[in-house]
Amino acid sequence: MTMRTRAVSWIQPALKEFRRFPDQAQMICMAVLTIAAEGGKSDVAKPTAGLGSGIFEIALPFDGNAFRVVYALQMIDEIWVVPAFQKKSKQGAKTPQRQIDLIRDRLKRLKEMLQ
Repeated sequence: MTMRTRAVSWIQPALKEFRRFPDQAQMICMAVLTIAAEGGKSDVAKPTAGLGSGIFEIALPFDGNAFRVVYALQMIDEIWVVPAFQKKSKQGAKTPQRQIDLIRDRLKRLKEMLQ
């Protein structure tokens, strides 16, 4: 049985944010999203704590910076990228609260839009 590759869709602000990443970081993140679209999981993708099941975060250390892409697997038959951001916080690996609030808000609006 072959699994169909799912489409990767973007909330418009997330795509705009993503396009600010360095080209090489974008290429790596796109490869990780492709793996997810094909039903797999990359080593740099991990489930996000506290945001519900099926929400994953690409945590990419790149060139001395930290880039994050959060995507939802359980949205119809597509993978939705909710935010993409360069993590500037010095709190270690912890995602800043304002980013978590933004992710929650975008997920809520996305679910409403897809119903």
